Amino acid sequence: MKRYEMVREIFNSCSNNQMRDVFIKEIETDSVDHSVQEFLIGAQVQYEKQENPDGSVIFDIDTDGIKQRITFTELA
Repeated sequence: MKRYEMVREIFNSCSNNQMRDVFIKEIETDSVDHSVQEFLIGAQVQYEKQENPDGSVIFDIDTDGIKQRITFTELA
């Protein structure tokens, strides 16, 4: 199992409000794909996965119009 810092950003959809909710925690998992599944709940779910050269993995998620970004960065 690997340890990751997981940063979950929930974007505010209200106009003229650029604030977002940010949650940070450490997790242990064998699969970031499996760990992100708990956030893919809704009638209409779309997401894109981006694997970066530095090893971080970013999921851009839209669940029923709520936009989120979840970033996994492996910890040493």
